[in-house]
Amino acid sequence: MENNQQNLKKGLLPRHVQFIALAGMIGTGIFKGSSDTLNIAGPSVVFTYLVGGLLLFIVMAALGEMALAFPNLNVQHLVNKAFGFRVSFIVGWLYWINWILVTVVELLAAGSFLQFWLPDTPLWLLSLICASVIIGINLFQVKYYGEMEFWFAGIKILALVAFIVLGFLLLLGFIPSEVDNPISNYIGHGGFFPHGISGMMSAFLVVMFSYGGAELIGVAVTETKDADKVLPKIIKGAVWRVIIFYILPILIICGIMPWNKVSSVDSPFVQIFSTTGLPGAAHIMNFVLMTAVLSAANSGIYATSRTLFSMAQSGVAPKGLAKTSKKGIPLIGILITTVCILAGVYLAYITPGKIINYLMTIPGFTIMLIWICICAAQLKLRPTYKAQPHFQVKGFPYTTIFAIISLSVIFIGFLTSPSNLIGSSVALATVGVLVVLSLLIGNMDQNITKM
Repeated sequence: MENNQQNLKKGLLPRHVQFIALAGMIGTGIFKGSSDTLNIAGPSVVFTYLVGGLLLFIVMAALGEMALAFPNLNVQHLVNKAFGFRVSFIVGWLYWINWILVTVVELLAAGSFLQFWLPDTPLWLLSLICASVIIGINLFQVKYYGEMEFWFAGIKILALVAFIVLGFLLLLGFIPSEVDNPISNYIGHGGFFPHGISGMMSAFLVVMFSYGGAELIGVAVTETKDADKVLPKIIKGAVWRVIIFYILPILIICGIMPWNKVSSVDSPFVQIFSTTGLPGAAHIMNFVLMTAVLSAANSGIYATSRTLFSMAQSGVAPKGLAKTSKKGIPLIGILITTVCILAGVYLAYITPGKIINYLMTIPGFTIMLIWICICAAQLKLRPTYKAQPHFQVKGFPYTTIFAIISLSVIFIGFLTSPSNLIGSSVALATVGVLVVLSLLIGNMDQNITKM
């Protein structure tokens, strides 16, 4: 039964939010995407991850500062407050489309990982089972979503820590392997910068997409207990999380095997685990990868339903979507998201893979746009704070401007890259449709108000 309340319950505990931030950063981007970045930039990609991590830190700091200055406002609310209806409409719906696409693809991936153990079961059935489980979790109180993300993130972190420990044991010779001289793997095969600075710049597109999802704490802030105490701690720990969970694994991979031997088909983590000769290594990594994609799908259901709720509160989506159930969840938003995701899984299954690859360009496009909007909103809203929060972006406004310019350069590089031509066209066309809709709906609202 629904009621007329329009408030989300603060059911997320500090440990939930800390692991939601971690889960957003640790996913298929590192487990699978690292093979792409290594092929693009070689060992020098560690600098790309570091610079990307710095930009991520600035974005999260700007987000945390605004969340403390304006309690109970999430990302969508803040963009609306800074730039008004039209920008909020475009960014909100683009973010919703982004997570719908991500969730669809992650559920298909989860089904494909299950096929490793159940090869005779159809992909659509396994994906449907995964979707049912994830949707079911989100129909309960938000604390159950937080609890699931807590354990999903815990498994991924445990896998990465195990990988780092095993990697160092291999490099130091404590575990027998074919690694004779790790240094030669770093400086040989074209050197540490095999494709120069241009290779590092090209890798930014994949790296920034890998970091996408960390901004989800800005969506979860309205359901977080003691957000003013929790957010600063999470944000301050962003840099060391990047170093531990991205930089160290990449350095280990490059030390154990030449970067140009890393397969773009299999996860480099699977390749390294296989060299250890550990029994069941393939099964272990398959389980971890399935956990990673289920975590992303779980976050997708949460992000899409809360984005619809926030947009309804801001007036850029139908007001009925702002109603919550007695459990304090936006039930209508979850049901709409469910229908779209199930339709997307079906369409993705019956259409050629290339179409989905083109559509998946939108998430990378959206993450850049969202991050730029967060920094721009902080730049605009800082003078309007009633009281200065205890946590602030240092070096303001220069730090924020640096992030906006850097993200814009990466964004333009993304659009102008020949390899992204079709995907960029799809993304720009999507934004174009949203711009037209924002103008039409905005004008309709103005006319109704005048009547």
